[in-house]
Amino acid sequence: MPDIRHSPEAPTRTQALAPGERIDAHRHDDHQVVYAGSGVLAVTTGAGTWFAPGTRAIWIPAGCAHAHRAHGHLALHLLGLPAETNPLGVDAPTVLSVDPLLRELILACTRSPHDDTPERLRLRAVLLDRLRASPQQPVQLPAPTDPRLKAVCDLLHQDPADPRTLAALAATAGAAERTLSRLFRRELGMTFPQWRTQLRLYHALRMLGDDVPVTTVAHHCGWSSTSAFIDVFHRALGYTPGTHNRRP
Repeated sequence: MPDIRHSPEAPTRTQALAPGERIDAHRHDDHQVVYAGSGVLAVTTGAGTWFAPGTRAIWIPAGCAHAHRAHGHLALHLLGLPAETNPLGVDAPTVLSVDPLLRELILACTRSPHDDTPERLRLRAVLLDRLRASPQQPVQLPAPTDPRLKAVCDLLHQDPADPRTLAALAATAGAAERTLSRLFRRELGMTFPQWRTQLRLYHALRMLGDDVPVTTVAHHCGWSSTSAFIDVFHRALGYTPGTHNRRP
């Protein structure tokens, strides 16, 4: 990630981003929680891309270089936390489940960031408690480094509906199927089918954010039927794709 900007303090604010708008690579000396009140947020680091609709938030640890991209009209809520305040106890980007209470706490704490009244401090304390209790929900596309693995991943990024098996894809990369299978587990921490599902969900969220019809999304992203897409999407994200742009 070249030209990484350094902003010592992680801001606390609400910011609107237009579809496709980006915030270039930067890092803070503070931790930050980022949440999309509308649209889909993609956060990219050197290790990969994390993505979050309104049922997820992303924890970005202090010092981690990252960039943002909006898919759909994004209401971006940014919450900075001092480096010594780490309710999750993790030092890597992490996707968190956001229930209705945590959502409202994030919205309340990012509306007027410079208000340090006793009420605001109590809200912030409750928010930290909810972050500690929030389940971690991996919605991530790890970035490959091995050139053979990268070649295969790039092909599927270009066409997530590509139906080829790992063996067929391995042949295009000049690698053995077993070699690529090991690389998926070692570098990306998941099997090839698991990674392909994450890739398809990522592209589906991007398209839904741009108001593409559900049936078109299912076809473009490689599901055998619209109902199969709806089932996988619901199990992964907790709501149906048809309600994506009608969430509160």
